[in-house]
Amino acid sequence: MKDAEPKRYFLKTFGCQMNVYDSERMAESLAREGYGETDNPEAADLVILNTCHIREKAAEKVYSDLGRLRDMKERRRKDGKETVITVAGCVAQAEGAEITTRQPAVDLVIGPQSYHKLPELVARSKSTRTNIVETEFPGDEKFTRMKAPRRIASPSVFLTVQEGCDKFCTFCVVPYTRGSEFSRPVARIEAEARELADAGAKELVLLGQNVNAYHGEGAGGRSANLAELIRVLASIGGIERIRYMTSHPRDMDNELIAAHAEVRELMPFLHLPVQSGSDRILAAMNRKHSAAEYIDIIARLRKARPDIALSSDFIVGFPGETDQDAEETIALIKAVGFAQSFSFKYSARPGTPAAGRDGQVPEPLKGERLQRLQAVLDSQQTAFNAQSLGNAVPVLFERIGKSGEIVGRSPHLQLVHAVGPGDLVGRTARVAIDDTRRSGLSGVIAAA
Repeated sequence: MKDAEPKRYFLKTFGCQMNVYDSERMAESLAREGYGETDNPEAADLVILNTCHIREKAAEKVYSDLGRLRDMKERRRKDGKETVITVAGCVAQAEGAEITTRQPAVDLVIGPQSYHKLPELVARSKSTRTNIVETEFPGDEKFTRMKAPRRIASPSVFLTVQEGCDKFCTFCVVPYTRGSEFSRPVARIEAEARELADAGAKELVLLGQNVNAYHGEGAGGRSANLAELIRVLASIGGIERIRYMTSHPRDMDNELIAAHAEVRELMPFLHLPVQSGSDRILAAMNRKHSAAEYIDIIARLRKARPDIALSSDFIVGFPGETDQDAEETIALIKAVGFAQSFSFKYSARPGTPAAGRDGQVPEPLKGERLQRLQAVLDSQQTAFNAQSLGNAVPVLFERIGKSGEIVGRSPHLQLVHAVGPGDLVGRTARVAIDDTRRSGLSGVIAAA
């Protein structure tokens, strides 16, 4: 008797690092149910789109994919094969049942707080032949029911410690798609981190929509902050590096700044979005910090950790932004100096306060301002990378590259390419930097 073919899933991930983490956890739960992974949706019994809602056209890209998947599902049906199409993530949370109304081929809509239910929801959808929408916010249940991963794909791993946001920036959908701030207990994070270390993880990247607002239950039932959590995780054997993202300037407290000076494992890199250099625009964004306050935070960080590298996010063309506001943002960039950054034209998100405001900036003007801002940021990144020339930097190698290269990252999160043996993946070695690339650095591995 011929064995039944194994069930297979196809998983496409959009957006942020937290979505990557969530996809990894979904993959682990499916593996425990006997599913194997495929990179070909035509071969998949279960197709999952783990979506992001942060950009204006994100939902439309999802619906475009769903149109193609609908046709694929019909082809498989004619061949006697069943396909379950699932939309997960922030688009699922934001649009809910509207997804199945607009695209009936979708069988399951599941929000980011309900991934622990994925296998049972897939089974229910198949047995009842009905569309299922699951977008509740069950808090810690997602983490307690999803077991720690059994395998890791890289020595640098994501670890979600906090979800949601209470800041309600006027351009942002996160409070509506991820809910209010929730922090996992220290003990549960530590337990997962120890399992990751046992599996070979060398670097932990702590994730949260507002990660430095972390306030999980610590020793004795009291609330612990991010600095305390970092110190706990830094004591785990095998963990060489710790990073965290994404942070808010309002939650950059003195204890966290001190941790950058005192915890050897905490890397000298910080992604701290400012969004604008104009106080008028920052107030309109409901950011609750000023440009001067941001610059002061940076000064205190650099006093604590002089070699720290900084990254940020910038939104260009927010409603009401004038030429003067744009100039003030560039002035802040020049005053701070960034190693790398992300910058975007403002895009209206339905349901956010800024979406319906007067003073929407014309697209051509947004483009002009963005181009000028990015030229300054690119020159700063080039200058920062050039500082590494001639230096030997410790690199944690993460993967095999092209043409005999292995690829890793410096303490400042720069990609580093070097020719070397594949058995260095998962290990740290010093690399003498002899060239810079648009994507980072390259050099020669120092002799042991």
